Amino acid sequence: MKNFIKAVLVFYTPKTYPKTLVYMLQNTEYQPAAYLKWFWRTQNFNKVMIRRTLEKTKAAKQLLLGLYVGITIQLILGVLIIYLWHWHNLPGGLVFGIAVIVSYPVTWAHLVTIPLIAGRLLIVEPNQKAKILASENVFKKHRAIKVAIAGSYGKTSMKELLLSVLSEGKNVAATPANMNVATSHAIFAQSLTGAEDILLIEYGEGAPGDVKRFSQTTHPTHGIITGLAPAHLDHYKTVEAAGEDIFSLAQYLDNQNVYVNSDSPLTESFIRPEFGLYNQYGALGWIVSDTKIALKGTSFTLKKAGKEITVHSSLIGRHQVGPIALSVALAKHFGLTDEQIIAGVASAKPFEHRMQAYQLSGGWVIDDTYNGNIEGIRAGTQLLIDLSAKRKIYVTPGLVDQGKETKTVHLEMGRLIAAAEPDLVVLMKNSVTQFIQEGLEFGNFKGIVRVEENPLQFYNNLREFIAAGDLVIMQNDWPDNYS
Repeated sequence: MKNFIKAVLVFYTPKTYPKTLVYMLQNTEYQPAAYLKWFWRTQNFNKVMIRRTLEKTKAAKQLLLGLYVGITIQLILGVLIIYLWHWHNLPGGLVFGIAVIVSYPVTWAHLVTIPLIAGRLLIVEPNQKAKILASENVFKKHRAIKVAIAGSYGKTSMKELLLSVLSEGKNVAATPANMNVATSHAIFAQSLTGAEDILLIEYGEGAPGDVKRFSQTTHPTHGIITGLAPAHLDHYKTVEAAGEDIFSLAQYLDNQNVYVNSDSPLTESFIRPEFGLYNQYGALGWIVSDTKIALKGTSFTLKKAGKEITVHSSLIGRHQVGPIALSVALAKHFGLTDEQIIAGVASAKPFEHRMQAYQLSGGWVIDDTYNGNIEGIRAGTQLLIDLSAKRKIYVTPGLVDQGKETKTVHLEMGRLIAAAEPDLVVLMKNSVTQFIQEGLEFGNFKGIVRVEENPLQFYNNLREFIAAGDLVIMQNDWPDNYS
């Protein structure tokens, strides 16, 4: 009863409720359908903001102001109707006035989407289409080597690695951060001078046909496919459908100048003889040897036709060997010297929340919370095996957007964690926790399992949780709009 009263108080507190609505809009990227779906399945609005808090952006502040003003007007109107009923015998005034007051949460939860929908239809979409059309002409005319990077995972890391290496000897421009959709490509096109030697363009698949459309707009000359895994299955429905879209990049290139990560098992059925392959054993004829994995980075030697080059990178993990090897092979192909390549590999840094290592309380934390697929889990658990520590701890909430593969993927996830033999596994309680626990049992896990009810509190107090000599790997995030 106490929790129920708290939930009702949040729902009917004008000061708190608007903030919750804007937070929900912000975390669904202001997509009305996704926001309303979350709204209607929420039973306790007091537990919506449990992993993050509202970012006070300009858009958020404007929406908050609009909600505060609108709710205040509605509440005053309700009180006024009751007043008129009481003093002027307004027919039905009491019932209508009360209805106006108590309905404000649902009323404004829906009204707030109207400007979003109208703005998207009347302003945003026409403007975006015009910019995308203009960008297609820029990419088509640009004489640079245009490398498109697609895949279910590892795209941004691959792009940033190539940017670090190739920039040592070429004029290289790349799409910023993980901005990887058509509108981002259009903004990127506007920033180009025409003097660039190489363009690196990241493709973010989200729905069937995305990669094909991106290829037709950006006109790549080369393509890299970083891997295939269950992801965005709420739109693609099957991994095969996602693979067909991702490998449409190869079709656009007539299977020429296409490089595929063969460490990813699900790419096997899509690989063609014309493709160049890369993996932890080498790339494009270069053979990897003497691989060393440590918290301070990854190093190995590449050999081909009597030539040899040894590289060291601060990127961590065996899964980094293939991408680094491909970067070296492509850099050699594009005419860079060994000295430039060695310097470029050494300068590459982990991208934010992607196998990013830092020290805390005398222990090491590896932040891989941006990861969101089973292949990332495979890489993270392998890293746990490769590194030594007094105590090994694995932290995860599980994976979102796995569609009908949800149970299968999380059972496999549990088995992979068990095989890595951490001393402690920390799970963030949600709809997939049980499946991970079952996977741990199938894998005969002998360590301790701890289920956290309050993820935000756990992450905020991580310093108190870690001891000297610990190794903590944190994989994946679980947005509040997922149950």
